[in-house]
Amino acid sequence: MLELAGIIILGIIAQWMAWRLKLPAILPLILIGLLVGPIATLFTEDGLKLIEPIWNGTNGLFPGDGLYYFVSLAISIILFEGGLTLKRSEIKNVGPVITKLITLGSVVTFFGAGLAAHYIFELQWQISFLFSALIIVTGPTVITPILRNIPLKKDVSTVLKWEGILIDPIGALAAVLVFEFISVGEGHGYTQTALIEFGKILLFGTSFGFTFAHALTFAIKKNLIPHYLLNVASLSIVLLVFVTSDVFAHESGLLAVVVMGLVLGNINLPNLKELLYFKESLSVLLISILFILLAANINIRDLELIYNWKTVALFAVIIFIVRPLGVFLSTQGSNLKLNEKLFISWVGPRGIVAAGIASLFGSKLLAKGEAGAEYITPLVFMIVLGTVLLNATTARLFAKLIGVFLKKSEGILIIGGSNVSRLIANYLLKNGRHVVLIDNNQTNVEKAKKAGLEALVANIYSDSLMDNIELNDMGYLMALTGNSDINKFAINKFQKQFGENGAFRLVSSDEMNKPENNPKEGLFSLSDDFIKLTEAAREFPTINEIEITSPEHYSELLELTRKEIFTIPLFIKGIKGNLEIISSIDAETKTIAKGFKLVYLGKSLQ
Repeated sequence: MLELAGIIILGIIAQWMAWRLKLPAILPLILIGLLVGPIATLFTEDGLKLIEPIWNGTNGLFPGDGLYYFVSLAISIILFEGGLTLKRSEIKNVGPVITKLITLGSVVTFFGAGLAAHYIFELQWQISFLFSALIIVTGPTVITPILRNIPLKKDVSTVLKWEGILIDPIGALAAVLVFEFISVGEGHGYTQTALIEFGKILLFGTSFGFTFAHALTFAIKKNLIPHYLLNVASLSIVLLVFVTSDVFAHESGLLAVVVMGLVLGNINLPNLKELLYFKESLSVLLISILFILLAANINIRDLELIYNWKTVALFAVIIFIVRPLGVFLSTQGSNLKLNEKLFISWVGPRGIVAAGIASLFGSKLLAKGEAGAEYITPLVFMIVLGTVLLNATTARLFAKLIGVFLKKSEGILIIGGSNVSRLIANYLLKNGRHVVLIDNNQTNVEKAKKAGLEALVANIYSDSLMDNIELNDMGYLMALTGNSDINKFAINKFQKQFGENGAFRLVSSDEMNKPENNPKEGLFSLSDDFIKLTEAAREFPTINEIEITSPEHYSELLELTRKEIFTIPLFIKGIKGNLEIISSIDAETKTIAKGFKLVYLGKSLQ
């Protein structure tokens, strides 16, 4: 009981440490697992692990094959959750670079790392290619924490983000297929019979996953499952698919849950978001337990297997040859510059799915007596730990050295997707600024996208927005919603991350025209709140520019905007086209020169 409670407590502590230190959670989880597992045997009096996952007659958590069953079920849930995140529409929209990275790049990694493992460690071909299939996966859980605080050009962060999201289920699927081909080959020698067995795995895995995904969709849409049972019922069906598929075709369960996740993720399911949030929370708990157990299950002799120059050579080949080769081939002919390609090549940490499946497959093959299977788990763990450590400690420095680090974040994040926000965002976009609108209203977001704007459905009360690495170049924050409490909350929560150059919000109706209540972050003017902006945009939905001849002229223009209820000042446009946001507190104290322009919304002043 003490060991079980200790694993959960240590797992959540590791997750908290990762959040606090802005590191991938897998790093502290595996390190804690190694400390309480194999490393503990070096300093305990009896030479035993502090946590022993497998019962050895005197101590341990799981008797017999219990750990193997737990890992199998946990991995099935994690892979199902990964499959839910993959959308066909996203693959179409991410561009040729990312499409090539998850296809051509995966092929390069598969063959390059497989050849390296075979010739460096002299492993059998099937074991070498299982290893290479496992390290295809990167994953958003390791990419996001590393890049969260590195201001990058949007194209670079987008490539890395979507590669991590899309390659997760693809890499897992590749590893599952290679493992299953090895499994059928053991008993049938890679003959026609082996191919038939492999075909059965593909047939039952895909058919069970597809069928049960549509059955669950039908049950949800017809309200056959009560809302309070939806999440746990979905979980039980995932487990049912896994074990049932395995009964019909041994080792097809993982393929079935991946397919089920992929199908569900691409169906218009009303409760999909809720289901995804539940699976994410469950995955966090399972991952916390799983990776402490898996790392603790490694023995000192497993670590001694890879404690040699061959490991360093394999790691170097994957980092300095295989990854850059895949990236440069995938980005050939793109608009990415050389330094941007170099940075993408450098950042390729392997993730949770790779380590989890490696331990599962390694133990399975080891139990069957497959030659070289003992290398799978320690080698993959080495690649995971090595790449995460390398990227977590050097990514920021490397970005600065090669010149992809943005010294000043010029992007503008607008909270709220109303008509006013879309008008302002469209003007900023036309003037060369990277603008992103966020709103929890799907309709507003869709209207923004139809207008050619970048927009996200997001809840500002959630922490997910802070993990979006595509917003790394945001330096200005503008809260433009009709709810003053939301505007104030957005400023307080996000000004450090997204408003380093300025964080502004609309004045509330209580603050309007009251100098004593004028907030330091007030936007545009003290006499214009959301209602006045909305009315001006409805009556005169245009943004105009008027040239300023002198500071006195600027003051006169501001006075005119105060008198005209349908005219609201927004920005000062410099001679070189640079824009400066007008705030309610210093509207008349800006340095103005001849040739500057006043940018305003609404009725023309000319």
